[in-house]
Amino acid sequence: MGAPSNRLLELSEKFIEDGWEVLVITAMPNYPEGKIFEAYAGIFSSEEKIRGIRIKRYWLYASNSPKAIRRIISMISFSLTSLFSLPEVKKFRPDFLFAESPPLTLAFSGYILSVISNAKLIMNVSDIWPLSAKELGVIGDGFLYRAIEKLEKFIYRKAHLCSGQSEEIISHIEKTVPQEKTYLFRNGVDVRRFEKAEKNKTGGTGFRIVYAGLTGVAQSILSIVKNINFSGIGAELHIFGDGTERKEIEKYISENPGRNVFLHKSRGREEIPGLLKQFDCALIPLVKNIYGAVPSKIYEAMAAGLPVLFSGTGEGAKIIKENNTGLVSEPGNFVMLKENILKLKDSPELLKEFSQNCIVTAEKKFDRNKLIYDFSGELRKIINEESKRN
Repeated sequence: MGAPSNRLLELSEKFIEDGWEVLVITAMPNYPEGKIFEAYAGIFSSEEKIRGIRIKRYWLYASNSPKAIRRIISMISFSLTSLFSLPEVKKFRPDFLFAESPPLTLAFSGYILSVISNAKLIMNVSDIWPLSAKELGVIGDGFLYRAIEKLEKFIYRKAHLCSGQSEEIISHIEKTVPQEKTYLFRNGVDVRRFEKAEKNKTGGTGFRIVYAGLTGVAQSILSIVKNINFSGIGAELHIFGDGTERKEIEKYISENPGRNVFLHKSRGREEIPGLLKQFDCALIPLVKNIYGAVPSKIYEAMAAGLPVLFSGTGEGAKIIKENNTGLVSEPGNFVMLKENILKLKDSPELLKEFSQNCIVTAEKKFDRNKLIYDFSGELRKIINEESKRN
């Protein structure tokens, strides 16, 4: 569960389809509860196959605590235990070692494994660390920040290729390494999964809005629930997800009934296409701009043909505006968000236009199948060029 997991699962599947051999080194399943799943409890390492992908798992100290120190310990713990995969990695003899960041400490573990196994390191940046942590207030601009920043730049320089999920991330990396060492590799979405799901708006009589994702501090769904009375504007907000704010949202709904806010359990990856197509539009908030961050929920909403109510700034807002796939409001501007809801609700023509634009944009610009095969081609080109030199 979660955007990075889904992206990396599909990356592995498509690479295997394209003739690559894939070995995944990952942690014991623990997201989003922050607790190792029962079937894996008390085990240091395990091996399994999922959809033909060979997966080696290692123990970590699992935590989803809002306290930074516990999360840091969790990241460091797997960064250390992942090094026990060295014998398997050496035996596998990879051409490339693809390291995901954050956490940045895991990227350093990837660097160590790549050196010992003589593999080319690909540093894949989903969020810019430590910059994102500073923007979220997790870390201050002091000695620790500067030390982590030095580690970040060190890994960029040592990597054979640095891939990033947004234009902002690539621009940031290019401050440290030349352009030819970077590759824009957007999250995107597997549009085929959404084409198979039928649009089926069920239940309720109002304008139905969906939020499906993490209910955490960065999204601040609770503040939206408190500041907008969806019943008063003839709309419904349906929330699917877990996170640090879930209990508070549940409590607020219980104490303030009749506001047309409905909290549901998280849904698995396979259920998302059919789930989204039950609604009129998607709410995607970011409480503050995190440089380089583009919520992957934007791509999923587009593939489902759902106009986006984006509460945020940065590259996510730019994508919505440039492709005319929804309406944007500033974070915390609940008056403007409410106006945007009413604008979509009261204009079926605009809703239809946005919906059509969403589907076209997802297919032409953000189809993960094409993005992955293009990336695969880039890696093959690197191997071919090296063969010619040798």
